[in-house]
Amino acid sequence: MGFQNKTKRIGVLGHSVSRDLPECLEYLLGFCLENKLEMLLEPSILNHAPGDIEELDLEKKSVDLLVALGGDGTLLRAGRLACGRDVPVLGVNLGHLGFLTALPKKDLKGCLEQILLGDYVLDVRSMLEARLIHEDGSKADPLLAWNDFVIHKKGLASVTRLGLRIKEGNSWNEMGSFAGDGLVVGTPTGSTAYSLSAGGPIVDPSVECFLITPICPHTLNIRPMIIPGSSRVAVDSVERVGNLVVTADGQVAVDVPQGTTIQIKQSVVKVHLVRFPGQNFFGTLRHKLNWAGESLG
Repeated sequence: MGFQNKTKRIGVLGHSVSRDLPECLEYLLGFCLENKLEMLLEPSILNHAPGDIEELDLEKKSVDLLVALGGDGTLLRAGRLACGRDVPVLGVNLGHLGFLTALPKKDLKGCLEQILLGDYVLDVRSMLEARLIHEDGSKADPLLAWNDFVIHKKGLASVTRLGLRIKEGNSWNEMGSFAGDGLVVGTPTGSTAYSLSAGGPIVDPSVECFLITPICPHTLNIRPMIIPGSSRVAVDSVERVGNLVVTADGQVAVDVPQGTTIQIKQSVVKVHLVRFPGQNFFGTLRHKLNWAGESLG
């Protein structure tokens, strides 16, 4: 799938403090002019680009591709913006690790040309949806995440006790409660993020599942779990004082009052991540995270 027979419009998001951002924007603008593409920029980076460029607002004008210039946080933000709109997202690494933003800056030109030719594939990444169900039965608007939801105590760092239930089919299964710093409920994409640091497993992003990873549990009996993507998870506070906070992709935080249950399930919306021939999850795992092991060759 290329840009042939489509409105040729690219939206760009960026990390405004990156030293490489102005150079990349200047190159992108030149590329768009050369190929008769329209470029839109998110408001926070408009002053980093030369010329008079229109502001990115997907509610007013759609795009055919979102380019995220920065690190994984910028790409996560782009994915959250693109989800539900079937807009492909290309991540260009201007940060440090850049596990998701696997494309280095030096390859930007060649990869944009490949996109115009349709020489790429789309990785479909699952997302999670969380909804707060209050004590009176009312429900808050859903939250979306394509890395993870992190549930922890509000305020100063301290141990909290969480109750956990998992639904398969029509039955809710009580998993009991545990004391710890919190809980990560993540997607396979998020398995290489906070969950990994908390001792969770690495999962291929194509697997239909999600992960439950306790954060520093104050017991030896609670371990990370992988559950089917068709399951649902319910988390609530067992304590009578203090509120919880649920954070989506480390970018959106919502207070969880006492008596409120957090229900999490796989979302129907997906993120479409641009990948090029020769790129794959296992190669990135070895290169970016220095997966241990001597070469077989």
